Amino acid sequence: MFAIEIKNLTKEFNGLRAVDNISFTVNKGEIFGLLGPNGAGKTTIIKMLTTLLRPSQGEARVWGFDILKQKDQVRNSIGIVFQEPALDNRLTGRENLDFHARIYGLNRENRQKRIEKVLKLVELEDKADILVKDYSGGMQRRLEIARGLMHYPKVLFLDEPTLGLDAQTRHRIWDYILKLNKEEKITIILTTHYMEEADYLCQRVAIIDSGKIIIQDRPDNLKNILGGDLLSIEAVPERKALKIFEKFLWVKKIKQHNGFIDLNVERGEKKIPLLMKIDQKEEGIEIKSVNLRKPTLEDVFLHFTGKTIREREVSQSEKNKMMMRRRFKRQ
Repeated sequence: MFAIEIKNLTKEFNGLRAVDNISFTVNKGEIFGLLGPNGAGKTTIIKMLTTLLRPSQGEARVWGFDILKQKDQVRNSIGIVFQEPALDNRLTGRENLDFHARIYGLNRENRQKRIEKVLKLVELEDKADILVKDYSGGMQRRLEIARGLMHYPKVLFLDEPTLGLDAQTRHRIWDYILKLNKEEKITIILTTHYMEEADYLCQRVAIIDSGKIIIQDRPDNLKNILGGDLLSIEAVPERKALKIFEKFLWVKKIKQHNGFIDLNVERGEKKIPLLMKIDQKEEGIEIKSVNLRKPTLEDVFLHFTGKTIREREVSQSEKNKMMMRRRFKRQ
């Protein structure tokens, strides 16, 4: 039995497909990532799997329970950390955990033991009796993760778990997530638009764009699709430089985006001198910069969608604004 099993899941809002006929499975004990830009449908998927939204079509099971026919069993099997903060900042950290445990029917002795366990897991033992309003953003996120673990869930959903946090705090949250996955033996499904987060945490990743799963696999396997090294070049005029680079037999793949030209090559350090040998004056171009790096999940996303995640987010934002204007005109 899989921890999560989804078949042809679809969700429509006023004729718009936010989630479009997706299928995937998550193994028990796995950290599985839904990676994509804002507006790709990641949170909608989470809401359907946690019974907060009813699918338009398709089916899904969480820990063997049908999300439509066995909602209570699904809810008893899962923990959720929402994208938006959901703590009571007038209570202490300990009181927030105790209140959550009472909702799930844990008795007093069990509550106290569990509170101490999860506080230790996220390293908040010394902050447990401080009001949440005095917590930092990172501390609040850690407490929310602890709260999601209080009732011994089989599956934990993390919706953009490090959104808005600084880089140092984000890395600490990553370590806590890996720790609880190992110590609690818990299945984790997380959404993120941070490429490095998905790469660092997830055993497998599904790349999502416009409500569809573009590709899914282990992060290393996804990056190996591109293979070799990437030379990211800034050159002007860009169109003329592109035509010159396309003639090089040692270029495996070429991609143009956001003012740069990416060349996929083998042994990239050996190819930089070849670029510098181009008679730029004669060719009528200027190479302003060359950057050598290994492929990332951002490059994989660019390869399959033609845009970076940031470009997709801007595009999606413009689409949403246009839809709002149309609805306003109709009204």
